[in-house]
Amino acid sequence: MKNKIKAPIYKLGVALSGGGARGFAHLGALQAMTELGLKPDIITGTSAGSLVGVFFADGYSPAEVMELFSKVKFGEFASTTIPQDGFFKTTGLQSFLKKHLRAKTFEELQMPLRVVASDIEKGETVIISSGDIAPAVVASCTFPIVFTPVKIGGKHLVDGGLFMNLPVSIIREECEKIIGVNVSYTTTMPYSRSLKYIIERSLHHLMASNALADREECDYLIESEDITKFPLFELDNAQQIYQKGYEVSSNYFEQHKKQLAHDFMQDTPIESKGLLDALKELAIAKVRKHVK
Repeated sequence: MKNKIKAPIYKLGVALSGGGARGFAHLGALQAMTELGLKPDIITGTSAGSLVGVFFADGYSPAEVMELFSKVKFGEFASTTIPQDGFFKTTGLQSFLKKHLRAKTFEELQMPLRVVASDIEKGETVIISSGDIAPAVVASCTFPIVFTPVKIGGKHLVDGGLFMNLPVSIIREECEKIIGVNVSYTTTMPYSRSLKYIIERSLHHLMASNALADREECDYLIESEDITKFPLFELDNAQQIYQKGYEVSSNYFEQHKKQLAHDFMQDTPIESKGLLDALKELAIAKVRKHVK
């Protein structure tokens, strides 16, 4: 007997990649989606993508998340420790999450969220979708060497970007369509004789290479060199990164408006109008149909 293929249970899934400070571009992308009425039914996130994803799944708007992060500095997220398994502890980030997240567990979020981390002992990807939120997100953001690993359920977890920086495959069969936002797109950068350059470029190439297969599984893939040119660990460019993420995403959606119409607005032609206007008309039409 042939195995039955399960029908997708979600219309739209959104996968947010890791990428350090470039994660602010995810907020710009989500803002562009929000303006078009493209609301995900499930979110997956790795590292910075999990950090953005958890706030969005908790009901925060992209603007509200930007406001939260504009008030903090890197030092508030990390505290130094005697180097054994990392230079910084992540207690600050965990406290920040516990303070600002309304939901305390995955089950309390407004939409399903799956967070990707890596088991550094077994060398495998770990998907977390239940239980306490804060430790899971912190684990997903824990760059090896920079931060000390997070222990959850007997496992020592570090950044999910080690093995799966763009978490598309974990929800592929469950979603009709997936929008992937990859802020670690492969780029070149002139050589600089510094430890910072070597670390950043090594991490960049690691994340970009293990996302190759997942990129192919996206129905819509948003990525740009204009985003990946920003450094991984500098938070000073947050507003610029957010704006670039918004611009790149808005342009992408405009270029793919016919396909979006086919996938999400089958009753509304948009050849001669903007995508936003078409979405508004579709919403009005559905309300009128329901009232009748």
